[in-house]
Amino acid sequence: MAKPAIELKDIACTFVSDDSGVTSVYTAVKGVNLTVADGEFVSVVGPTGCGKSTLLNMSAGLLEPSAGAVKIFGEPLVGLNRRAGYMFQADSLMPWKSALDNVAAGLVFEGVPENEARERARGWLARVGLTGFEDRYPHHLSGGMRKRVAMAQTLIKDPDIILMDESFSALDIQTRQLMENELLNLWQAKRKAVLFITHDLDEAISMSDRVVVLSAGPESHPIGEFTIDLPRPRDVSEVRVTPRFIELHTAIWSVLREEVLKGYAQMQKKVSA
Repeated sequence: MAKPAIELKDIACTFVSDDSGVTSVYTAVKGVNLTVADGEFVSVVGPTGCGKSTLLNMSAGLLEPSAGAVKIFGEPLVGLNRRAGYMFQADSLMPWKSALDNVAAGLVFEGVPENEARERARGWLARVGLTGFEDRYPHHLSGGMRKRVAMAQTLIKDPDIILMDESFSALDIQTRQLMENELLNLWQAKRKAVLFITHDLDEAISMSDRVVVLSAGPESHPIGEFTIDLPRPRDVSEVRVTPRFIELHTAIWSVLREEVLKGYAQMQKKVSA
């Protein structure tokens, strides 16, 4: 049997802070078991502050778990996950470089000859619909265009795993749906493992093979897992009006709603404290 691309086993993550001499301990996640199969698109949803990004950062090797184990294709993760590409919520484009050089940068850093790296970057910009914008700098690009550059920057290295943290949340709804379809088209071609973090339940359902629901923190953990049996390929705007999508949304929201309310109540408590 093939090993999962990502396996989080009995994961916990505790943060300790010392504020004005007072030590506080916060356990963000505890008892988390989560797998992403090779070629599977899995979204994680949950209330604000429930530890979704913590799980993503542990999968990337940016954060070590306090307990449990992270395995990548069956091997314990030590240090950075070199088999993953990470697309952050805010784009990480270098403002002094053109779109072409931003996309080529990862290959150049790995020792690929600059001419070859730029040629491959040109091809990726074409794939994300930015032919003719190769020489533009980030401040000359719209938010949607910058996201396209960031996507090409992530995918040009052909990672086995794609990690995405609220990657489209800052975009207007029309641009967001265009980007979601763009990502699905690119994913459909190579079927990499994707771990996708989002607050948007519609987005999670329309894109994923499986949706995992996390409880409100502290000690957040999965409380629901739903197989998304909508046929592929999908158009995210069209699939959202189908009866099966509405059924899935209703079922997942029935589990998620109470946790969102708990998370909101906890935030209100902190604000009033």
